[in-house]
Amino acid sequence: MTTDNRNDDFKYFMQDSSFIYLGAKFSYAEILAQEMVAFKYKSIVEHYILKDTDSETTLESQLYYMTPDQFSYKTYLQLKARVKVSMLVQKKRLFGGEKTVYENKVMKLDEFVGMNLAKKKQCGMVVQELALSKLALMAFSV
Repeated sequence: MTTDNRNDDFKYFMQDSSFIYLGAKFSYAEILAQEMVAFKYKSIVEHYILKDTDSETTLESQLYYMTPDQFSYKTYLQLKARVKVSMLVQKKRLFGGEKTVYENKVMKLDEFVGMNLAKKKQCGMVVQELALSKLALMAFSV
């Protein structure tokens, strides 16, 4: 019996003084099972996020297809969520011409969700990480 470990590098929980960071390959079921993930965030997931989301949905999938009318979008907006993405951009070369490279960018949630799906696909956008404000998390009532 083998397990698929290809996504394990993108399943992580980290924190610094102002944000908590979650790898985008985590499913909500995995987040709830992780001992290291902040209890308050797990409570928010159970009480608010899972209202309109399946527990097997990954952060990457939910964020990529999220719309402004979803309850989870409104919840993440309250948490001052930011999305770290990798996307294709055209870079000018020093001696003329252009090349296409991947560039990392951190976007506010409303900016990211405001992009339509066609634009995301055209940019080859890949969701890498979700960052939540600790201050907003602390002020959120469960």
